[in-house]
Amino acid sequence: MRGGYQQPQNNRFDPMAIAMAENELDMVTDLYNRIIDSCHKKCINKKYESAELSNEENTCIDNCVAQFFQVNQLVGNKLSGMTQQAMGGQMPK
Repeated sequence: MRGGYQQPQNNRFDPMAIAMAENELDMVTDLYNRIIDSCHKKCINKKYESAELSNEENTCIDNCVAQFFQVNQLVGNKLSGMTQQAMGGQMPK
């Protein structure tokens, strides 16, 4: 199995797999929209003096997106660790 895709048997699609794929798409879309909104507010000049981004705006956006993913990964790892500890009967720190 690659990428979560399962071959349909007898040309039928698993409704649960479709629902999971739709949920994942919704989460990715939400993440993308939050990144765009947050980084636009932080980095883009409200006056739109040029059709192109300035070097400062480009750098800010690069840093903003990288930071967003770093924090997202840290939170995901922390939640994963807490879940594993809880399933092992231990209290998370």
